[in-house]
Amino acid sequence: MPPITFAAKIPIRTHIITEEDNIVEVAKQYTEGIATSGDVIALAESVVAISQGRAILPENVKPGWLARFLCRFPGKSGSLATPAAMQLAIQEVGRFRILAGCAAAAIGKLLRRKGYFYIVAGRELALIDDIAGTMYPYERHIVLGPREPQKVVQEIKKATGAEAVIADVNDLGCVDILGITNKAYLEAVQEALRDNPFGNEDEQTPIVVLKRVRGPKGY
Repeated sequence: MPPITFAAKIPIRTHIITEEDNIVEVAKQYTEGIATSGDVIALAESVVAISQGRAILPENVKPGWLARFLCRFPGKSGSLATPAAMQLAIQEVGRFRILAGCAAAAIGKLLRRKGYFYIVAGRELALIDDIAGTMYPYERHIVLGPREPQKVVQEIKKATGAEAVIADVNDLGCVDILGITNKAYLEAVQEALRDNPFGNEDEQTPIVVLKRVRGPKGY
């Protein structure tokens, strides 16, 4: 099979996705006639999480004493730097893993190495967006990472016939693949999404179709 390359990246404008939406049906509806077998339907992780009811207003969270204490330690720009976000992190993985992650972070600080907290406490906590700053009506919400991203992409592939991926991409070129239907596509998808073609604000394009270059045998 020839190397996987993409001829085009097509941002898909959608309605404002809410927890009332089924993200599989949304992906099917908006990519019908655009994505075919061999292409990739890429979804921004935040819109998947929102459809799962994982966008939460801070005023609806009641931080405990542990959350209020621990939120002092991440940098001010960190995603767990408010009591509400830290409380949601505790609810996601439990107190033990949070405290173990804090201990690991302290060791990492002595060793001048970063990332130990998330290695121990859980990768999913790195996906929490504290006051996401996304488009209305979610500009004031804390958005957690999506549940079961691998299951979601498999359901999208079954519904559409195209490959699917859920990705967390930032404007610094960091691409974190949370779920992908075909691992042979991994490197090509990461490179294609590096310039962050998603538009989660006024662009309203949380889905991007990656059109694959077909070889002489149709691949």
